[in-house]
Amino acid sequence: MVYQPASGARDLLPLDVEKKRWIEDRLQQVFHRWGYHRIITSTLERMDTLMAGEAIQRQMVIQLQNGEDDELGLRPELTASIARTVVTRMANATYPQRLYYNANVFRRTWESRHNRQQEFYQAGVELLGAGGLLANAEVLLLVADCLAALGLRQWHLILGEAGITRSLLSAFPANLQDKVRSAIAHLDRITIDTLPLSDKLRDRARIMLDLRGPSADVLQKVSSLDLDEEQREAVNNLKSLVELLESEKKFPLILDLSLIQTIDYYTGIVFEVVNDTESQARVLGRGGRYDQLLGLYHPQGENIPGIGFGLNIEDLYQILLSTQQLPQVTPASNWLVVPETASANAPAFAYAQKLRDSTHLVRVEIDLGGRDADAIRQYARDRSIAQIAWIKVDGSPKIESLR
Repeated sequence: MVYQPASGARDLLPLDVEKKRWIEDRLQQVFHRWGYHRIITSTLERMDTLMAGEAIQRQMVIQLQNGEDDELGLRPELTASIARTVVTRMANATYPQRLYYNANVFRRTWESRHNRQQEFYQAGVELLGAGGLLANAEVLLLVADCLAALGLRQWHLILGEAGITRSLLSAFPANLQDKVRSAIAHLDRITIDTLPLSDKLRDRARIMLDLRGPSADVLQKVSSLDLDEEQREAVNNLKSLVELLESEKKFPLILDLSLIQTIDYYTGIVFEVVNDTESQARVLGRGGRYDQLLGLYHPQGENIPGIGFGLNIEDLYQILLSTQQLPQVTPASNWLVVPETASANAPAFAYAQKLRDSTHLVRVEIDLGGRDADAIRQYARDRSIAQIAWIKVDGSPKIESLR
């Protein structure tokens, strides 16, 4: 029998881990520079936490059997878990809270392809307790800083506004809103043309389908619709954000008010980070504003504004493979310490520890015996180990350089 990982999972070999860490370390440095602190939440959560008030579909969650009453599942994303943690464990926190994560998530898939991946790695941030223009701009500019730290230049941001899109949908009959929403999300003109809508509403749906492109054009189109005062304010806020982002000239921006995310807790801006270098666009990350999510978990139902994003480590990995930036080999040990006789075993361990106690990281291996001097030297060359320390009974070393 050949043993394989569980369906939907994969193993990371040492070189894979080095490449993954290369990405994560650079993202972490950026998060630290922007004043964000790491948070680690439970991989296993109650289903009512994970579903975030039905904003996350139950069938997306990988559920686990539990003998008690609680329904449990593996987190399909991090935002709901962080929201639960902040309002239940950080009651006396001052705001804004800047938090980041680097973790795995699990999502059930139904595609017929064998061994379809169901475990993913993400790194991202949550900015909690701050709404408005500057908080939105901070998170989007932080995305740009992250990708710049990875050396990625060919990407663009697709920016939508869930609040505007949702309010525009409210003009449609309640029994058709979900169908119109789905058609717009999938750019499905045929469905829009066949739904039982009045000519005015059908024209409105067609305009919503076309609310994508250069920001000036999209803002002009949406302003041509019959908007109420609240909708006009939301459009003006979006315009201010776009102007600020475009003044920074950090990335190309596409405005898309037909952008509808699968997860439905977003209340304001939503966005996707898209790679430009492949014939088929690859989404590198997603995010948005969620000003009512934390209220679901708050003991008094208090709403605390929030905005964040998650970057997909595997997708970044695939893009960076072609750039030769990622490590090509696992790090070699600096030393191989060899006791010359059995009586030198204890002194050899002591000498190895002395090397490891250096102020700089020093990788030190102990030779475990069973081979002659020539075989030891060949092993060191094969592993690119720079130096061998042959340890005598009195603990004195004989240093041999292989370079």
